[in-house]
Amino acid sequence: MEIIPAIQQEIQGSPRQIVIITHTNPDGDALGSSLGLAAFLKKKHHAVKVIIPTPYPEFLDWLPGIQAVICYESSPKNVVLDLIAQAEIIFCVDFSTLNRIDHLASPIKNAKATKIVIDHHLDTEEFADLVLWNPQAAAASELVYELIEALGEYHHIDKALAACLYTGIMTDTACFTTPNTTPRIHRIVATLLEQQIDVAKINKLVYANQSLKKLQFLGFVLNKRLKVLENYRTAYIVIESADAKQFNLGTGDTEGIVNYALSLKGVVLAALIKEKKDGIYLSLRSVGNVPVNTWAKEYFAGGGHKNAAGGVSHLTLEQTIAKFEELVKMNQNILRNE
Repeated sequence: MEIIPAIQQEIQGSPRQIVIITHTNPDGDALGSSLGLAAFLKKKHHAVKVIIPTPYPEFLDWLPGIQAVICYESSPKNVVLDLIAQAEIIFCVDFSTLNRIDHLASPIKNAKATKIVIDHHLDTEEFADLVLWNPQAAAASELVYELIEALGEYHHIDKALAACLYTGIMTDTACFTTPNTTPRIHRIVATLLEQQIDVAKINKLVYANQSLKKLQFLGFVLNKRLKVLENYRTAYIVIESADAKQFNLGTGDTEGIVNYALSLKGVVLAALIKEKKDGIYLSLRSVGNVPVNTWAKEYFAGGGHKNAAGGVSHLTLEQTIAKFEELVKMNQNILRNE
């Protein structure tokens, strides 16, 4: 069965109870695609709830519809679990492996609802009934747009919905600078701009709306926590739990910091190594043919895209740093030849 007609069959007709869920630590694309999809489904008179496993970054609190988002971590657990159990359709957006939703993995897997995945990440898991998956897509928001267009319902895209999808595409392409920024992406964005969204305002809200503490933290990190391995064209930043406490960091306050390491001249591999209560989390970024998704999966139980991936370590911070440096040395030929 073709995927678009199959999804159409599920959402056409009488109103249904629908849950949309994102991955943990939802970013601009996870929220933009989910809120855009929710807005579309509500226009078709469905009852829709967007659930996030953990809080979203403060710089996304302006997104249309975000006030109605339900956070599992900060809500009564029975309320969230009841919504999942009672749902007729569950959309899993911007992830396709259940380990990306932590404590909600089992409830989603065991739910009786029809499960529909909309995702563009390379790693997949067979748990859904329908899968709209394209690893060549730049963002899940691109796939939501493609779905609406393929259904012949572009007329449902208004200014608010367009702002959500634009934000998802803009953030997942790093302002249209990543290799997956295709001509098709620009054509999609052109149609979203026809809804008179204020792209300058959106860009400022996402990228130029920083708190004083975050800027002070950035200065501290670049001065005290950045290490460069010049012989291996690698740079990494370590954030200790004490640093987070000192600067009173909130959700999203370390977003994008790894890119400062990658921006160094000659660097082709960058990492952010962050100490948290439940483990050491790594964000990996690269350029060209440096396959951080493969390394994240093999060494840090993670995954992602070729040039942007993440993982976790349950070793000590010092052991994790040593493991990362060993990984770098083992792959020095790839790094030096890029």
